[in-house]
Amino acid sequence: MTDNGRESLVIIPARLAATRLPDKPLATIAGAPMIVHVWRRAVEADVGPVIVACADRAIAEAVEAAGGEAVMTDPGLPSGSDRVHAAAAIRDPDGRYAAVVNLQGDLPAIDPALIRASLIPLRDPAVDIATLVVPTADPGERDNPNVVKAVMSLADGAAAGPTAGPTVGRALYFTRAAAPSGAGPVWHHIGIYAWRRPALDRFVALPPSPLEKREKLEQLRALEAGMRIDAAVADGVPFGVDTPEDLARARALLEQEA
Repeated sequence: MTDNGRESLVIIPARLAATRLPDKPLATIAGAPMIVHVWRRAVEADVGPVIVACADRAIAEAVEAAGGEAVMTDPGLPSGSDRVHAAAAIRDPDGRYAAVVNLQGDLPAIDPALIRASLIPLRDPAVDIATLVVPTADPGERDNPNVVKAVMSLADGAAAGPTAGPTVGRALYFTRAAAPSGAGPVWHHIGIYAWRRPALDRFVALPPSPLEKREKLEQLRALEAGMRIDAAVADGVPFGVDTPEDLARARALLEQEA
């Protein structure tokens, strides 16, 4: 697997149904729908074609109006991973692209470098799924169940290197609790995934696992099935939009950049 993007697809799952912020993908930020901002950042990452996997025709129309590519998927699919898998099968039925990046559609200010970094762990052929982590010493994050923590096989003090590239370690577990115990970094998980195609195919065919249901973390299904997840250490957490307050912040940030 190379990291030059020629073997990768970036797929952004998007649907209008949301409890805290209805119609979130179409929320206008600096003159464009949020989903268009995410698509543009993914294109800037230059790791391969970018497709928005839509559950609603209105999202597809917004993406296409901006010059992007959209694929319609079944609105009844249970998760973003299932939507990404369905879109990959439609867009690339012959499996030409060896990896698929699942990029959340609520990250309108994401640094394209993070998207590129998400593919780095796949340089190791033993890795099934790649993702990103950031060290945190913030007690508020450590104890916040909404912040997912990765239990990593990484030495204390590991961080992104300016010349050698990001440090990569193996993820042993993901949890909403503050873990592991003892002195050392707590790893804030960034929910961007780069999947090998066979791993994605296998994952969506598996039933939800016991730990997945207990922690409400989909990636535990993969670990319980014996799949390997490695994570690259990033230098910052991308800003996500989940609430009206987040949306106001995103508007202020991107309107300032415009």
